[in-house]
Amino acid sequence: MAKVSDNWGRLVRATLRREQLRVAGQSHERKASGLASAVPDSLQRTTNINAILQAADEIQAEDAHVARILCEQAYSMAQNLDPNSDGRGVLQFKTGLMSVIKQKLAKKDGGRIDRNRDAQHLWDFYQRYKRIHKVDEIQREEQRMLESGTFSADMGSLGLRSQETKKVFTTLRALVEVMEVLSKDAAPDGVGRYIAEEIKRLKKTDKGLSGDLTPYNIVPLDAPSLSNAIGFYPEVRAAISALRYHGEFPRLPANFEVPAQRNLDMFDLLEFVFGFQKDNIRNQRENVVLTLANAQSRLGIPIETDPKLDEKAITEVFLKVLDNYIKWCKYLRIRPVYNSLQAINKDRKLFLVSLYFLIWGEAANVRFLPECICYIFHHMARELDATLDHGEANHAQSCTCDDNSVSFLAKVIQPIYDTLSKEAERNNNGKAAHSAWRNYDDFNEYFWSPTCFGLGWPMKENSPFLSSSKKKRTGKSTFVEHRTFLHLYRSFHRMWIFLVVMFQGLTIIAFNHGNLNLDTFKTLLSIGPTYAIMEFVECSLDVLLMFGAYSSARGMAISRLVIRFFWGALSSVFITYVYVKLLQERNDNNSNSMYFRIYLLVVGVYAGVRFVFAMLLKIPGCHSLSQMSDQPFFQFFKWIYEERYFVGRGLYERPMDYIRYVLYWLLIFACKFTFAYFLQIRPLVTPTNIIKDLPRLEYSWHDLVSKNNNNVLTLVSIWAPVVAIYLMDIHIWYTVLSAIVGGVMGARGRLGEIRSIEMVHKRFESFPEAFVKQLVSPQAKRVPIHGQLDPEGNNDKTYAAQFSPFWNEIIKSLREEDYISNREMDLLSMPVNTGSLGLVQWPLFLLSSKIYLAIDLAIDCKDNQSDLWGRIIRDEYMAYAVQECYYSIEKILLALVDGEGKLWVERIFREINNSMSTGSLLVTLDFKKLPLVLSRFNALTGLLIMDEKPELAKGAAKAVYELYEVVTHGLLSSDLSEQLDTWNILARARNEGRLFANIGWPRDPDIKEQVKRLHLLLKMKDSAANVPKNLEARRRLEFFTNSLFMHMPPAKPVSEMMPFCVFTPYYSETVLYSYHDLWAENEDGISTIFYLQKIFPDEWENFLERIGRLNTGDLELQDTTDALELRFWVSYRGQTLARTVRGMMYYRRALMLQSYLENRSLGEANPQAAFSSQGFELSREARAQADLKFTYVVSCQIYGQQKQRKEKEATDIALLLQRNEALRVAFIHAEESPGADGKITKSFYSKLVKADINGKDQEIYSIKLPGDPKLGEGKPENQNHAIVFTRGEAIQTIDMNQDNYLEEAMKMRNLLEEFRADHGLRPPTILGVREHVFTGSVSSLAWFMSNQETSFVTLGQRVLAYPLKVRMHYGHPDVFDRIFHISRGGISKASRVINISEDIYAGFNSTLRQGNITHHEYIQVGKGRDVGLNQIALFEGKVAGGNGEQVLSRDVYRVGQLFDFFRMMSFYFTTVGFYVCTMMTVLTVYIFLYGRAYLAFSGLDQGISRRSRLLGNTAFNAVLNAQFLVQIGVFTAVPMVMGFILELGLLKAIFSFITMQLQLCSVFFTFSLGTRTHYFGRTILHGGAKYRATGRGFVVQHIKFADNYRLYSRSHFVKALEVALLLIVYIGYGYSQGGAVSYILLTLSSWFLVISWLFAPYIFNPSGFEWQKTVEDFDDWTNWLMYKGGVGVKGDNSWESWWDEEQAHIQTIRGRILETILSLRFFIFQYGIVYKLHLTGKDTSFSLYGFSWVALVAIVMIFKIFTFSSKKSNFKLLLRFIQGVAALSLIAALCLVVIFTELTIADLFASFLAFVATGWAVICLAVAWKGVVRRIGLWDSVREFARMYDAGMGMIIFAPIAMLSWFPFVSTFQSRLLFNQAFSRGLEISLILAGNKANVQA
Repeated sequence: MAKVSDNWGRLVRATLRREQLRVAGQSHERKASGLASAVPDSLQRTTNINAILQAADEIQAEDAHVARILCEQAYSMAQNLDPNSDGRGVLQFKTGLMSVIKQKLAKKDGGRIDRNRDAQHLWDFYQRYKRIHKVDEIQREEQRMLESGTFSADMGSLGLRSQETKKVFTTLRALVEVMEVLSKDAAPDGVGRYIAEEIKRLKKTDKGLSGDLTPYNIVPLDAPSLSNAIGFYPEVRAAISALRYHGEFPRLPANFEVPAQRNLDMFDLLEFVFGFQKDNIRNQRENVVLTLANAQSRLGIPIETDPKLDEKAITEVFLKVLDNYIKWCKYLRIRPVYNSLQAINKDRKLFLVSLYFLIWGEAANVRFLPECICYIFHHMARELDATLDHGEANHAQSCTCDDNSVSFLAKVIQPIYDTLSKEAERNNNGKAAHSAWRNYDDFNEYFWSPTCFGLGWPMKENSPFLSSSKKKRTGKSTFVEHRTFLHLYRSFHRMWIFLVVMFQGLTIIAFNHGNLNLDTFKTLLSIGPTYAIMEFVECSLDVLLMFGAYSSARGMAISRLVIRFFWGALSSVFITYVYVKLLQERNDNNSNSMYFRIYLLVVGVYAGVRFVFAMLLKIPGCHSLSQMSDQPFFQFFKWIYEERYFVGRGLYERPMDYIRYVLYWLLIFACKFTFAYFLQIRPLVTPTNIIKDLPRLEYSWHDLVSKNNNNVLTLVSIWAPVVAIYLMDIHIWYTVLSAIVGGVMGARGRLGEIRSIEMVHKRFESFPEAFVKQLVSPQAKRVPIHGQLDPEGNNDKTYAAQFSPFWNEIIKSLREEDYISNREMDLLSMPVNTGSLGLVQWPLFLLSSKIYLAIDLAIDCKDNQSDLWGRIIRDEYMAYAVQECYYSIEKILLALVDGEGKLWVERIFREINNSMSTGSLLVTLDFKKLPLVLSRFNALTGLLIMDEKPELAKGAAKAVYELYEVVTHGLLSSDLSEQLDTWNILARARNEGRLFANIGWPRDPDIKEQVKRLHLLLKMKDSAANVPKNLEARRRLEFFTNSLFMHMPPAKPVSEMMPFCVFTPYYSETVLYSYHDLWAENEDGISTIFYLQKIFPDEWENFLERIGRLNTGDLELQDTTDALELRFWVSYRGQTLARTVRGMMYYRRALMLQSYLENRSLGEANPQAAFSSQGFELSREARAQADLKFTYVVSCQIYGQQKQRKEKEATDIALLLQRNEALRVAFIHAEESPGADGKITKSFYSKLVKADINGKDQEIYSIKLPGDPKLGEGKPENQNHAIVFTRGEAIQTIDMNQDNYLEEAMKMRNLLEEFRADHGLRPPTILGVREHVFTGSVSSLAWFMSNQETSFVTLGQRVLAYPLKVRMHYGHPDVFDRIFHISRGGISKASRVINISEDIYAGFNSTLRQGNITHHEYIQVGKGRDVGLNQIALFEGKVAGGNGEQVLSRDVYRVGQLFDFFRMMSFYFTTVGFYVCTMMTVLTVYIFLYGRAYLAFSGLDQGISRRSRLLGNTAFNAVLNAQFLVQIGVFTAVPMVMGFILELGLLKAIFSFITMQLQLCSVFFTFSLGTRTHYFGRTILHGGAKYRATGRGFVVQHIKFADNYRLYSRSHFVKALEVALLLIVYIGYGYSQGGAVSYILLTLSSWFLVISWLFAPYIFNPSGFEWQKTVEDFDDWTNWLMYKGGVGVKGDNSWESWWDEEQAHIQTIRGRILETILSLRFFIFQYGIVYKLHLTGKDTSFSLYGFSWVALVAIVMIFKIFTFSSKKSNFKLLLRFIQGVAALSLIAALCLVVIFTELTIADLFASFLAFVATGWAVICLAVAWKGVVRRIGLWDSVREFARMYDAGMGMIIFAPIAMLSWFPFVSTFQSRLLFNQAFSRGLEISLILAGNKANVQA
């Protein structure tokens, strides 16, 4: 046992050493210390063991004896707490700790230890430790500061540095705790008494000590802290003071626990009255303090000694927080808890605000029910009012439990949560129909009616709302999400009616040949019945789709449905009746036009009423009139016209905004209907009239339906594709106009002005002024340089001085990210420009080589001085370089020399200046000597940049003398040279050897900087035009400098800016790549590090240079302390949480820099800090100011579980916490405990942690939840539990695949000012932000996806926000108005499945609740996207499925109903309409080809063509051309190309577009079309939308054939083969007047679609045509196909399991019926082909079709004979004999039939195609009715047939791939096609594709 213990001890110590090495990193990082990092969670909760062990580790070197005492005490505590070691990891911890204690004992050399002296020894060490670290002096200074209320920035003399001081106090606290335990056994008259007195003293005077060690989030409220300056800010002190408990408040009971370290406040009363959790109280106390402090800072910083909050600040917060509650009260016509705003004082306002936040903070899942929270708040506020009106505080009745304890969670939230939880169970994990259970919206909308007050207060347990019984419970009340396509019509019926009516009108005009006479007018009036009937259909759908809600819906809502239904029925019947009479009247040629007049009157009145209500409710200018009218008659019709909800009221815009988007749509309609009339409808008029009038045509099959009906099916076949395109081509015009408008707006917004690094160079001179005006606050602008501005009256120098610290930090960040090298950083950095040099000093990359170019001009100059200067100033930077060089040389020389030397320098420069003023410089100087002069001066500066040494001083003196010689006797004219030689003073000094004998080495920082800079300037002879070289660095600098000239709000000082929080949800994605991830090789031998070295070679070199290992090999890096840096370098190039955290923490860095330069100080200000960023990261005021304005919360949902399982993700998250002190991690913690009945019960907590001074997680808050928070979708539930820990007035939602940049972070305060800017009728509630997709740099697919995404998030969003005013929230990184959204349900919706695309519902919710969503493009955030085809397909599928669910949602319905017509159109084509049009594009192909198949099979196409010679090919060509252009993504590319033109320039845009086409982007877009269509259609038909993890790694590996087949078989391959079959039928039996050319033109798009859908996954598959991989893929695919499924076998391993999974979406009887209907289309092939066989001749009897089924059954029986196998060995021989005879007989029979009958080989092929289609139909039907088929015993046969079909489909696809793989050039061509971007950058992509192993072997 001892040996085991020793081994364990060694293992523990080795692990700890490795852990310390692992966390060695940046300066901000703290080392994990010893065993403290291994304490199990179960021991940490109730003891301070980890702190004691940490202290033991800290003092081990000082006193090992004391360290041993601490370890023994820790062991005793662990033993007392868990004597049996039952807890997780406790036994291992104890064993390891004991081994450490033994090791410490062993170091005593076997000496005896007297433990009775431990207390004395500890006391002595305690006294000594306090003396060494000046603890008493520190505490006295702290006490003085606390009493004075001021903060001193200079506390270094006392050692009051945050980290060191905290560590000392932490150690002291641990020592005190152990001393207190040991003192119990010590002598009471000795050391025991000293210890007891010390502990008693500490409890009285321990404020500072406790304050720094008490866990807090941002503001130390529970105990004062001196290491954090936030508490000393006047606005914070004022906010804390405003919440303080006053004497007029109710008295708290005597036994109420009064906090020792702070004063009582309002929150203590609320905690006592309502029983809120302590950590909820602490959390919301800080939230309210920060909210009030920031509101006050905007109004002005309090300057009094005892600062007070302004009443205006309190009122502003009060109105904003309770805005939704006030609107709720107004809607329900109830009085709020206060009579009027003037009637309540500021204390009552603060009480109500605090109460609301506390309710919200503990509401858990109920936060998704904002009006439920209003209901709770309404009643609790009344109880609070009653309490405040009494002298004594009592528990609230509503929160009092049976045992007289008080708990808000147990009494208020728990019952509601239990109801939500039980209802969530009804959804059967998302598989149940939405109509079968209540989602969050259903629960919330219960509180939109006064009936909600029937719930009572305290809430009645038997209330229908809280009932889980299906009979008693409150069901759905306002909306039911039935799964049907009919929602599309119901939600957007106005659009469909408009399109149908317009089509009807255009068709009537076309059939009347454009003659607009009275007859035509009367025919046109038929649109009246059409409109009325379609309106009635919508009313009927309202009635039908509300089924399931009638029992619980409000009576008024049902009444409205019934009234509208009967009104719609009566109006449609009446209008139709009158119109029929009108037609009869016209046909009778009756002169009496009574019905015509009645009809006009009725329709006119009806249309007039509709128009008036449309005007009053939808037109902005008239809306206020409808609000003012209280007439019951008017209100009744208004209610009938538009349903009144709590949300969706007032959805109108300003008149000018309205006019803009109306004009936009009028232009679209003009284009669309012109195109439709002339190219779609009119060309079909003549063919239609001819076909309609043709006599009975001869059918080539047995016709069943087309007798005596004017060939109606033929007309349907011709018109159907035209109608389909008509319904969707409006999207084409919308896209084109969006691109044009977006381009114009972008150009007006000055996007793309700086689009190359050359432009950055040229325009750099204008950057400082633009930067200062845009991004520097007025407070920072007020500080002059050296107390004065530029003497010439311009501020260029001041602008440059204010600009340079920001620019240099940007350049520094680029270097830290390894985008630039050290040399490039030196070139790009800008001098501080605060020196005495009187001109602006520019970065060296602008001035490099300019001096030497100027010298060349001077040497070549044959003209006068003015001509020379004219040539120089043509290049302004050359002029700057010459001037700076001249003045710098003068300044440096004057600083170096004294006496006679100084006189010489002054004389020289005086002579040169005189020559310049008289224009005789060319006479005074010999310019040919300038190179020699500069070389001498360069030699001098080369010495001066070194540290001063005696030998260097001599060398410098010699260099100056040589310079003197060259200048005097070479550069100057002979006359001037002679004068200097004969100058007595100089000659005497020269002769005596005193001239330049003493050189004053430069010590002035200004002079030293000048010397260094001049040396670099003179040293650089090459141009720096390509600096920086890195493309990403260039892109970032180009965008940033361009944005300086774009319109943005002016920057406020940091103290006055709007505070904000960044919020990132995280589940289990990659945090940081591990060592194994870096070096692990894939099947081709490619490791991640190898891949990145080849993709980013320049960044790899820069990284090695930064860590000082330029010549280090990969293997050496694995074993160095730089390995952690390597992990971060790799992780920063992937889509990892580490990259996101680094990017978002730039916000804090930017704010610290801005605050530091604004020089707001709590002590004495330093004016020159405004021009230098040096030390800003160490400034405690800057850090405090940044923390006051910015917080970052990452919601790591399962971090607690990851820590328990010791997963690497948990370690990596802890590492991020250590490296980022402002980072906070929220997670859900589950605790198991035995219940009363012996069962294990789980308690859930929402926790927030940060890193403590030792790098361990420090718990800040732990708020108990009513149960498992995951009742709905995971991501929004994850956001919801953690949103209570966010702070500020704005919240930026950031996904974990995003990045940010320091230069963009500097613009954040400008962006936040947009919340107060004028953006329409309402202030913005969501600010849209531009994204840059950073994953498009290598592969073609990534480039396509990147361009498509960039186009959508820039140009697309630009137009949606303005002028269309329909921008929603499409994900990240939008900035939300935090208070607005948390009081209205949060930043996403979470109901299961229906809210699968949770983000976009935030936009819907914001819009419906009278929000305003804008878009801004002067700031951008990085974003990663999927880069492999499979990843892209899964992402597209996820989004398409989410849109399918949106179709069913109430949000889309309400927006569609309540927007005015034109905004509704914009909204439709922006959201679900895009997917509907995508689906219509594919359906057009089906409609056209099935129509052609009908004409071909029936023989009508030939018959009609022979008689009419016309089939309307003009219209078909227009239709199919439009369809084809949509299909291949041309119209998707239009905005993309416009974006290229805007931001890259016309030539680059054209080149990029052509390159994309050559890289087969059309194939990719066609393939994506199929993906979106499949998942969108399937979701609406069957459901099954789900979150699909796409993976975010580096994708270059080859995807196996079987993987692609599984993913795309049903979505693409089956559909492509169906289209191919239709095309074959058309070519075989169809008739085309133009022959082959006509056929090709009509079917080109369809064949392109077939090829794209079948082969795109293999075209875009790396190494897809490499022979060896093709062979391996075939083996893998056949193994998968033949492998039997079974229990636990996944679809990836077995075809049978995969086949079962593919059928899982068909769950309901409705789904089975729909699948049956859709499958019937395949039977047309057999029915048509059987009558086309040569064998059947012209026979059209139905019996032929019957015989074909007999033949099919026979074939099936033969197949069964051939596939039958027996396990009996004696029967196998006979079976094989029978099978052989059957085979020979079958072949012989086929040969005889072909020879002796009319049956041909072509007939056999046609029959095969017919039976294939029929067989697939049978399989589809069998799958739809699986249960029935299984019961009759045919399921196994169906499965075998299905396997055969998949084998056949696989072979059809595989054969071309195998053939192309024979040719090596195909694989080479594919690599070039896939990775063109990499090739164009000169990357070694071939090495990656070939594999590293091959290269190593070579």
